[in-house]
Amino acid sequence: MPTSTYRLQVRAEFDLDAAAEVTGYLHDLGVGWAYLSPILQAGAGSAHGYDVVDPTRIDADRGGPEALERFVAAARAAGLGILIDIVPNHQGVADPQANPWWWDVLGRGEASPCAASFDIDWAFGQGRVNLPVLGAELDELIAAGDITVAPPADDAEFGTAAYFDLVVPLAPGTAPLHPTADAAAVRDVLARQHWRLVFWRRTEDALNYRRFFTVTSLAGVRVELPEVFAASHVEIARWFREGLVDGLRIDHPDGLADPGGYLDALASVTGGAYTVVEKILETGETLPGWWATDGTTGYDALGEIDRVLTDPAGVLPLTFLDAELRAAPADWREMIAGTKRDIADTSQRAEVRRIVHAIPDGAGGAFDDDEQAHDAIAELLAAFEVYRAYLPAGESHVRAAVAEASARRPDLAGPIGSVASLILREPSGEFARRFMQTTGPVMAKGVEDRAFYRYSRLTSLNEVGGDPSRFALAPAQLHEAFARREASWPAALTALTTHDTKRSEDVRARIAVLAEVPMRWGQVLRELRAIASTGDGPLDGLLWQAIVGAWSSDAALSDRLRAYAEKAAREGAIGTSWEDPDAAFEARVSALVDAAFGPARPVVEGFVAEISAPGRSNSLSAKLLQLAGPGVPDVYQGTELWDLSLVDPDNRRPVDYAARRALLARIDGGWHPPVDESGAAKLLVVSRTLRLRRDRPELFARYTPLETVGAARDHAVAFDRGGAIAIATRLPVSLAAEGGWGDAAVMLPAGVWRDAFTGRTIDGGAASLAALLADYPVALLTAAANG
Repeated sequence: MPTSTYRLQVRAEFDLDAAAEVTGYLHDLGVGWAYLSPILQAGAGSAHGYDVVDPTRIDADRGGPEALERFVAAARAAGLGILIDIVPNHQGVADPQANPWWWDVLGRGEASPCAASFDIDWAFGQGRVNLPVLGAELDELIAAGDITVAPPADDAEFGTAAYFDLVVPLAPGTAPLHPTADAAAVRDVLARQHWRLVFWRRTEDALNYRRFFTVTSLAGVRVELPEVFAASHVEIARWFREGLVDGLRIDHPDGLADPGGYLDALASVTGGAYTVVEKILETGETLPGWWATDGTTGYDALGEIDRVLTDPAGVLPLTFLDAELRAAPADWREMIAGTKRDIADTSQRAEVRRIVHAIPDGAGGAFDDDEQAHDAIAELLAAFEVYRAYLPAGESHVRAAVAEASARRPDLAGPIGSVASLILREPSGEFARRFMQTTGPVMAKGVEDRAFYRYSRLTSLNEVGGDPSRFALAPAQLHEAFARREASWPAALTALTTHDTKRSEDVRARIAVLAEVPMRWGQVLRELRAIASTGDGPLDGLLWQAIVGAWSSDAALSDRLRAYAEKAAREGAIGTSWEDPDAAFEARVSALVDAAFGPARPVVEGFVAEISAPGRSNSLSAKLLQLAGPGVPDVYQGTELWDLSLVDPDNRRPVDYAARRALLARIDGGWHPPVDESGAAKLLVVSRTLRLRRDRPELFARYTPLETVGAARDHAVAFDRGGAIAIATRLPVSLAAEGGWGDAAVMLPAGVWRDAFTGRTIDGGAASLAALLADYPVALLTAAANG
């Protein structure tokens, strides 16, 4: 079990050798394990690595196997364990030539030894793989000479068809003698292939292979088959056989046919090594206790920490402001029911169609026709309250979805019930399996990538796995959640920022201040909208929150905000979309961002000056609660200083480790940095807490809430981890408005305690919060005799 992890985004520009160079810094920071993004061979130019094209080798651009060995040697020398992110659910197929398995399937069809590796509906494709990659209809492109067919090159097995940069293999015996774009010759050759080229706008009608969410260039892999599992994990098995790696993070397990079965198979390869899963838990949901895993990747902890630092008094005024922006009250439940249903009917229509085709023989009589079956399945998918159920467990989720879907569509209650009966009657059958593999994409695309961009009441709450209608937590509720984690999943990761968060922890911490000053924010927002507006009130609210949340002196900020604003507008699909961009609407979106650096700048900078200090207080409190709380804290690269990043790719920018080393050296030299824009105060908190967890793990062996007393008692959260005591400030604006800490105190165990951040000592008993938190809004105490 690691004491902590530090996520490194490995890519061509920051390869494994570059990662090796920062291992000494990570040790000095107090990190337990280095945590690497995917390093198996990915598509050319991939900055993220989740589009693996060859799972049998280390990515060449990331340094190859030799660089991995050098990284391992450096990490071991620095005393670091190693956690690596792997992607079992899918492979990248954007460039068929780069993926040897996909290339062979396209060249040989069902006869390929790799055909079973991908989740292809050969029957629907009439023996062919439909590739929705064309920019126009096939006949139009053939007539224009845009598609060329050619014989095999020297030593090549397959001839090729080329459409601009796309090259696909020709079945043996079907290639022309010479390269040609002649329309008749091209049509003749294409008609004899194991694949079919399709206009991308017909994706949902033509697609016949499972994919990751809506990304057609990521094809689903059937790791539930033992031979596919073995072939796709040969390199991963080597890591453990040779002692190169200590643990794994599993990307998107909910896409798999049998997540629990996969984790059992994986444990047999790793010897039961430390394993965490990217499982998104909804409110009240628990991780399956029978899974061979140490826990989730920590989005549940993120939501708890953010909400205890959100002022519940802000809910009504911000709700009224949101209603003003949209000219009507917003109902979150109604909104996501609509967005999820829209996803099921559009960008997941191919998946729903495949579920319809999986209706068991003899059961089709429950529906009038395929259209009604689609309607009932889509309605049940939209009503599913969690990412998926793991049948035969989770029957209650199915029944809850039936109740909700039937209430929304009483005219469809019978067919909806029939869908549920088919799922529960054969929980391991293809129909149930495909339904459960589709609930996650509908949830993710309908909520995280659609509704989160439409619901802008307080966008710090719009995070992965979060429910923005659940506004705040009281300290007692946080203590309950933390105690559950310590009791049930003490080795689960906890996170505040990841490569998938919509906003970094520090952006969210600043935006959370709006809940303390809702009337002032309403005044500022109206002033800003009078200067620049997209014409859509909720989108304006979202964009102006992003601007004030991410505002900094970064010279690239305007370009970053324009890119974010375009993505936000298209994801929300209001006024524009990815499929059909509206140039006029997007011009208004861009103009709003431009205004922030023009006529609206004085308003933006004035308001940011008002909320920056309490935002930093929130940031330090959130960081201490995460780092000292139950679970294994993960620090996302660079966030040991202030990190005002937005959604990817903004959160994958390069990290200046030289600057961090220099600041850490100053702190180690005795400097107590102020809480200012340098972020050194955050580095102080991170380094001292991580070092204590690594060097004194026995001080973090339990979880006990500590009572606070006095008029301002609710402005502090305090707990004892078994010798390490964490104290954090909450709601700093109202704390100041109430006159500060006054007589508030935290009840400490007897003895003399020393603060790891200031060196200050304080006696046990009723310890003054004003004294403890005079320099920083957080404190980390250990018995003075223990240093």
